[in-house]
Amino acid sequence: MPLAAPPLSLYVHMPWCVKKCPYCDFNSHGLRGEPPPYARYTDLLLDDLDADLRDFGQAVAGREIVSVFFGGGTPSLFAPELIARFLDGARERLRFAGDCEITLETNPGTVEHGRFDGYLAAGVNRLSFGIQSFDDDKLKRLGRIHSASEAEAAVKSAQDAGYARINLDLMYALPEQSLEGALRDVRQAVALAPTHISHYQLTLEPNTAFAANPPPLPDDDRAWAMQEACEAYLAASSYGQYEISAYARAGHRCVHNLNYWRFGDYLGTGAGAHGKLSDTASGQVLRRWKTRHPRAWIEAAGGAARIGGEGPVSLDELPFEYMLNALRLIDGVPASDFAERTGLSLEHLATPLAEARRNHWITSDPGQLHTTALGQRFLNDVIALFLP
Repeated sequence: MPLAAPPLSLYVHMPWCVKKCPYCDFNSHGLRGEPPPYARYTDLLLDDLDADLRDFGQAVAGREIVSVFFGGGTPSLFAPELIARFLDGARERLRFAGDCEITLETNPGTVEHGRFDGYLAAGVNRLSFGIQSFDDDKLKRLGRIHSASEAEAAVKSAQDAGYARINLDLMYALPEQSLEGALRDVRQAVALAPTHISHYQLTLEPNTAFAANPPPLPDDDRAWAMQEACEAYLAASSYGQYEISAYARAGHRCVHNLNYWRFGDYLGTGAGAHGKLSDTASGQVLRRWKTRHPRAWIEAAGGAARIGGEGPVSLDELPFEYMLNALRLIDGVPASDFAERTGLSLEHLATPLAEARRNHWITSDPGQLHTTALGQRFLNDVIALFLP
């Protein structure tokens, strides 16, 4: 079946943070010694984007950018002037949608963000705060360098600067956390009236400090009780759950993340950034990822060595890649989207779908790929059915 061109986003990776957190497995690097070369890195982001556009010109030509996401690391270590420099340069190279969502991740510590009105003037129209908890003891155990009062003050400062679209990241099942403690965090987040809340379970990821020395975490049953109680409170507070870990007020779902979950396309610029493009001419889904370490990526300076790896997604892997994302959505996706986004017929899903339906993990509606409540609870098992 012909491959369709889905919406196109742009991901920008800013790799530095003040201090690496013990649970973090992202491509982030704590500050040591001399300050990072923020201005040079910003210019090289545009060189990296130029090189990708040369390589993927046919697959990108004529398409508009629906969202931009500055992730990290801590992107707000970059001054508003540098964010403006990048966005101005990107707009010269790409066509931005009139309602393009532009998100900047920021942390509450005063040393970690510039002036919020400056980011707003630069074109950033959505902020995502890495709060994680409003409990000072839990923040300390997570290795965070901000306090609960600083978190609250930072969010209010952004609102005073004119930001209407704000996400708060929270974690639950923290070291020795109680059900009441998890609920208290959610209540305090809701009291700040953000438009979006991301609510993640703390997990021990390989190659992290927590994996090497695990803290005492709540067991699976307690973690599930926290998730259910927090979901209910968020729903009662008008935050609709639309993805396993994402809740939004009406009209404020995250465009960028929705594009990921619906198997949309995205360019990735910066150290360790990943990109995915649908090449309708060849009928292939292409992936490219950049060299991870900032120093190595900078030294490559837009050359071939900046690429850590690339290639088409194999036909055997496409069903898993698609379902890994789509089944995270609470309402699922139209079954017809699978063919449009992968170029494959639904027959490629027939066997695992039949098993998932026998287990009551996916609804019987043939027009929708949609997990049941049971399927959401055992989502990893559901997704594993689609492994090649």
